[in-house]
Amino acid sequence: MAKITRAGPASPPDGGWGWMIVAGCFLVTICTRAVTRCISIFFVEFQTYFAQDYSQTAWIHSIADCMTMLCGLGFALCYSPAIAMVGKYFSRRKALAYGIALSGSGIGTFILAPIVQLLIEQFSWRGALLILGGFVLNLCVCGALMRPITLKEDHSSSEKNHDHGTQKEDYSPLTKEWAQTSLCCSLQREYSFLLMSDFVVLAVSVLFMAYGCSPLFVYLVPYALSVGVSHQQAAFLMSILGVIDIIGNITFGWLTDRRFLKNYRYVCYLFAVGLDGLCYLCLPMLQSLPLLVPFSCTFGYFDGAYVTLIPVVTAEIVGTTSLSSALGVVYFLHAVPYLVSPPIAGWLVDTTGSYTAAFLLCGFSMIFSSVLLGFARFVKKVKRTQLRFLAKESDPKLQLWNNGSVAYSVARQLDQKDEGALAMAVSGCNLT
Repeated sequence: MAKITRAGPASPPDGGWGWMIVAGCFLVTICTRAVTRCISIFFVEFQTYFAQDYSQTAWIHSIADCMTMLCGLGFALCYSPAIAMVGKYFSRRKALAYGIALSGSGIGTFILAPIVQLLIEQFSWRGALLILGGFVLNLCVCGALMRPITLKEDHSSSEKNHDHGTQKEDYSPLTKEWAQTSLCCSLQREYSFLLMSDFVVLAVSVLFMAYGCSPLFVYLVPYALSVGVSHQQAAFLMSILGVIDIIGNITFGWLTDRRFLKNYRYVCYLFAVGLDGLCYLCLPMLQSLPLLVPFSCTFGYFDGAYVTLIPVVTAEIVGTTSLSSALGVVYFLHAVPYLVSPPIAGWLVDTTGSYTAAFLLCGFSMIFSSVLLGFARFVKKVKRTQLRFLAKESDPKLQLWNNGSVAYSVARQLDQKDEGALAMAVSGCNLT
């Protein structure tokens, strides 16, 4: 009896159960990214208890962030799939959906930062970590909300693979060899975006961006304490960073969904990354609470902005079908910078006795990430303009498609047909 399969919707539903997916992803980001950020509040406690310097203590936060992005362990099993699921359920409102979902990182930081400080004061750092561990168990609830969806393009792709496999089984006795070949072809098709120049540029820029963004969440509280800010006020700075992060997530997601900015999401992303880099360069000059509060607001807003746009920009480059794999690669690339940047920053603090060198290096790294993306986009635009110009010079009826390839227009083909018909008519008249 033939197996009957039900085709999925032609396009993402942009609503319905998708909002439950957004809610689940929202809670996932609270339990993963916000909890990891709160390690910054434990930094001074770890440093005092274990009697270690900045670079050694920073490995605690670095390893937690690195393992989240690098392996299929712990937070990674929740974070990346939840983000990919949002992309499956939304298309027209994708930036807004991601803005709401990823705002959990900011809301979680806003709520957890003062709570963690109180827990440390009441139960010591050991008790505080134990309570946070119990809170993270809510990830099980998030997993229960994740309902897979199969779009029409995914269904047609799987049907092609199934038909191809059936033909191979009918005509080839070497089943094992076919299975290996089929697996290789499947992997090649799934990760074909790795050969796209746009994705390669994005991947390189992500390395520099990730290097710059991580140390602030480790060293903001210690830096504030070093300039005379109290423990509660330093935790308050993290709360401000978190709540403004929320505003950046949602407002930037909403703005870039508008018609006048929808085609400029790439530019908005590099703009947000570059401004965070500039904030880093100004940080060493800010040595009081009234000056650190505006910094936390500015950095938090644009941090939320570009975090929202990472999946959106990735989807624009690779498409919806390969989004899950591409996001996996993008977040995987965060791992090494997350691992090495806080210890390197700590080593600079230990060596120089100041935070200046560490913050400047992070700032220039983020600015370079932004400039690299902008330069690549500029070069691509210049090449398109040159190709269009050459096409017009060689033949005014040539058209330049979006992918840069040159194709003859329909008018050209019609002209050729008309010329052929005219020649036949003339030859007919000559014969008569």
